[in-house]
Amino acid sequence: METRQRKPAAPEPFIDISANQPSSSSDTALLKQATKEQARKESQKGFSVLDILRILSGLLILSAGMSYLSTSGQSMTWGYNPWWTRAREWKTLIKGEIHLTEPELALYDGTDPKKPIYIALNGTIYDVSSSPQTYGPGGSYHFFAGRDAARAFLTGCFQEDQTADLRGVEEMYMPIDPPEGAKKELSSQERKNRHARELREARKKVTEGLEHWHKLFRGEKGKPYFRVGTVRREEGWLEKLPKRELCQAARDSRPVRKEE
Repeated sequence: METRQRKPAAPEPFIDISANQPSSSSDTALLKQATKEQARKESQKGFSVLDILRILSGLLILSAGMSYLSTSGQSMTWGYNPWWTRAREWKTLIKGEIHLTEPELALYDGTDPKKPIYIALNGTIYDVSSSPQTYGPGGSYHFFAGRDAARAFLTGCFQEDQTADLRGVEEMYMPIDPPEGAKKELSSQERKNRHARELREARKKVTEGLEHWHKLFRGEKGKPYFRVGTVRREEGWLEKLPKRELCQAARDSRPVRKEE
């Protein structure tokens, strides 16, 4: 009797179903982590904006410290002292400017310790409270406190010229004729032209002289002073004052004309 052998069954074909199934949550987490790591590595290749700001801030602080030490505490900006670098100027902007009449200004002469010390120069009021030893009672320039003595700042006659009247001050810059014998004869038109030229130059020097003092009291020369407002005057106030003669010291300082 013959024995029949059964043929083995053919193996079922392998089907990869992983490509058709969604990845597991662990695979997703790994992918996110890898993405973050790649982004971190890329960010390390250069400086970010925050890094640049930190470096600049550090350099500014270092520069300010070196300036403070090298100037013995006088400046943190290497002598550069415009108004916008001074906190007291911003304080004035926030509070607003003051406008005082001359009698009101006189109350700020340093005699009242509860009030600041003010001086005025050609209508502009400055706070000089940081120098009570100079502008306060007993100070060498106390006579400037609480008033506008612009004329005295130019003529140097501190006792005679404690006024804001600048009329005729330009005369101190007008040349006088040389000694007799060295004088050059000019026609009337030539003298007129020369006088007009010298007058323009003298008025320019008056403006430059006032600006020199304005820079000092604005704090641009390292002094801890600052502008706070203006003097309030009625219209035509100057015409109501008698004209002043040039003080002796100012007359003596006039230059001698040099003939061409």
